[in-house]
Amino acid sequence: MNYAHKLVPIETGLTLYVPDKGLVKSRYEVLLANNAATKFPFWAKIWPASTAMTAFLQTETSYIKGKRVLEIGAGVGLPSFVIAKHCSEIIISDYASEAIKLIEKNIKHLGLTNAKAMCLDWNNFPSNITADVLLLSDINYAPADFNSLQELIQRFLAQGSTIIIATPQRITASPFVEKLVQYIKRSELQRIQNEFELIDIRILVLSL
Repeated sequence: MNYAHKLVPIETGLTLYVPDKGLVKSRYEVLLANNAATKFPFWAKIWPASTAMTAFLQTETSYIKGKRVLEIGAGVGLPSFVIAKHCSEIIISDYASEAIKLIEKNIKHLGLTNAKAMCLDWNNFPSNITADVLLLSDINYAPADFNSLQELIQRFLAQGSTIIIATPQRITASPFVEKLVQYIKRSELQRIQNEFELIDIRILVLSL
């Protein structure tokens, strides 16, 4: 599915191409009417957890300054694009090919030379990819994926990576977080305005 993109201001001096929300909704409804199995393009939206992750990293640049950073399940990739200037290199990844095309478009738009888009699936993750810092925003939404994510997190922790997770306060996410408690070195609550409501997002910093 290809979605129209519009250029929007993210912060002073920074703009990104993002999918047009109205067109995403209308096109999805058409596709859904033709095929009930059509999956909603969750990658095509900037979620509150991504906004919270961005806000946290903007004030805590020591976590990513001069580091090799990898964002998994990035979607639009808001945190990565905002912090790219601080990183030695950054990989912005998602499993959806449409997301990768958009990420590549924004890398070109911003003229980034230290950023790369990659199509990566946490259920079948390459063994040769490493990073100093791993970013995960709102990835623990589907219990069926929890085991794969836990194994991936354990792998990066064993390599000495710092892992930063932004997660909404939802009941289904609790078992996922409980298994990580021993690695949590910092926990911070951020309250994000999302249209007409405030959403609580928990930021977790993990390391061995």
